Amino acid sequence: MTQFASPFFRRLATASLAAGVAMAAMMASPAAADIQLQFGAQDRDVARMVSLGGSCNRCELSGRDLSGAAFHGASFTNATLVGTDLSGAELMGSNFSGSDFSRADLDGATLVGANFTGANFSGASLEGADASGATLVRTRFANADLSGAQLVGVNLNGAVLSGADISDAEIVAVTLANVSARGTDFSGSDIGMSNLTNGDFRSADFSGATLNGARLTGGDFAGADFEDAEMNRTDIRGADLSRARGLSQAQIARSCGDANTRLPGNLSARTCRGVGGVRVSPPAPPRPPVPPRSRNLVVASSGR
Repeated sequence: MTQFASPFFRRLATASLAAGVAMAAMMASPAAADIQLQFGAQDRDVARMVSLGGSCNRCELSGRDLSGAAFHGASFTNATLVGTDLSGAELMGSNFSGSDFSRADLDGATLVGANFTGANFSGASLEGADASGATLVRTRFANADLSGAQLVGVNLNGAVLSGADISDAEIVAVTLANVSARGTDFSGSDIGMSNLTNGDFRSADFSGATLNGARLTGGDFAGADFEDAEMNRTDIRGADLSRARGLSQAQIARSCGDANTRLPGNLSARTCRGVGGVRVSPPAPPRPPVPPRSRNLVVASSGR
């Protein structure tokens, strides 16, 4: 366990900030009135700022240029942002549950501590985005691009990741339980200390990925590629790896299995004692985010 402790906690530093931002957002006063909306002087579709604690639920923002916009502690539940340009935007500690971001551009965006429960990011681009500490329960990322994204400490329980590109990403201490990730590309990603229990990972690509301390119990990995993946103390108890590709005895020998672990060929797993997740105390919340400097406010229209 010692060999994972230092990098594990370093990678959780951003997630600690995320949790604090989310808590600060939830503590915002209900008196934070509906978001102020006005047209920009030069471009009616260019958003420059969204006021702290603003609310615009069921907003119709499809196709807008909101690049660089700042949503801090805002509430945009069930909003429609299909094809919207949110590249470089800040959606910190905000609530976008149920919102539709399909085919949107969120490259380089900051989604730290935000709530996207049930949101739809199908076909969206989130390359290099930072979603540390975000809630992504039952979120759809089918065929989305999350390559190089920071996903430390996020909750993706029940998410749909089929066909998504999540290569070279930081997915440390993440909940990936019960996900549908058929054909998902995790190559080169760090998935250490993450929970992949009962997930559908058929034909997923884990080549060159780091799965140290991860839990694969109960998952289906038929056709999944594990070539050159690191699997030190990976929990494969009850995992079906019988039709996985690229596995070697050296990898399995460093993992922890049981009588219910299904492996290809003549591979055999050892039984490890004391295998389990790392407990981390909740971080103390930082100060609420400072609102951006006064700039033009986002242009929006309320939907019905």
